[in-house]
Amino acid sequence: MSRREHPADTAQYKAQTSFEHGQRRRTGVLITNLGTPDQPDRKALRRYLKEFLSDPRVVEVPRLLWWCILNLVILNIRPARSARAYRTVWTDRGSPLLFHTVDQCEALKQQLQADYGDDLVVDFAMRYGNPSITSKLTRMQEAGVEQLIVLPLYPQYCAATTGSTFDAIAADFTRRRWLPALQFINCYHDFDPFITACAAHIEAYWARHGRSEKLLLSYHGIPARYLSAGDPYHCHCHKTSRLIADKLGIGADEYLTTFQSRFGREPWLKPYTDITLKSLASAGLRSVQVFCPGFAADCLETIEEIGEENREYFIQAGGREYGFIPCLNAEDGHIAALSQLVGNHLNAWKDGGARAPDTASTRELQKSLARALPDPQ
Repeated sequence: MSRREHPADTAQYKAQTSFEHGQRRRTGVLITNLGTPDQPDRKALRRYLKEFLSDPRVVEVPRLLWWCILNLVILNIRPARSARAYRTVWTDRGSPLLFHTVDQCEALKQQLQADYGDDLVVDFAMRYGNPSITSKLTRMQEAGVEQLIVLPLYPQYCAATTGSTFDAIAADFTRRRWLPALQFINCYHDFDPFITACAAHIEAYWARHGRSEKLLLSYHGIPARYLSAGDPYHCHCHKTSRLIADKLGIGADEYLTTFQSRFGREPWLKPYTDITLKSLASAGLRSVQVFCPGFAADCLETIEEIGEENREYFIQAGGREYGFIPCLNAEDGHIAALSQLVGNHLNAWKDGGARAPDTASTRELQKSLARALPDPQ
């Protein structure tokens, strides 16, 4: 049979070429993040930005109008500027977002396989750029994954991030013949182990560097009209901040929730991080520290924008001490929190392909879940 006549090429849906009836059912865990260009150059940035900014979840503007703006203006100006910014954070391991996600995936894999067995498949993908969601879903299907948990590394739900990730998963599934059972974790903004990891991380920073007069908890911004349209992101961010502050034992006057990385001229969620830092310094505040609880891994928006650009704003406006608290990245506390989060969902399938082992940690988790549930009537 020629390649043209091969069923996998002519069928409407993708064939599972390695499929055998009766093969062992496996469970997969796919963590995802936003994405990164392949290289810090104009060509790679143009390719990456075109994919990213073409997503209707990211920019909710009439498609024809946005196509003209994007292709005739933005993609002719922004790639070179963005490439210069990426070069300031690029390392021997490549993009920080990529290598931190690699480290998170490896650590999560070790922890989950220790609890649930080596047959559990754990991998990562990027919503935009490489490695793509489709490539990793194909790899998982070829490995016999019939149950899939997807964890987008966005603690706070937002249609432009979490919703877009679901779109990509769903679009891929429409082209496959055999679909896995799916659990999609859409947020974990108030998950106590995550809040505990954030607070412990900030406390460890304080132990090394001392405390500032004010703690800023900075989140990526979105247009204000998304909030009016029902997006819960703004509320999730404020709840995360409040829970972190409670865990740290600090009062409402000791921290602020702000929003960074706005784009375009329309109003975005306020207060803006950069303007807040300038006004705080101008009002006499001398020391501030900034942490980004909405970013699972350090990237351009944390290292360059928060760590460098906003530092200059604060110092130039009269501030003296500026502290950038890195993201959780692959810290043990962060990995433990993500492992518990995924474990809660794996336990729902304990009678299927991934069985929860009878370990002390699992028994304690089950006791905690039992305490949280109401008594049966």
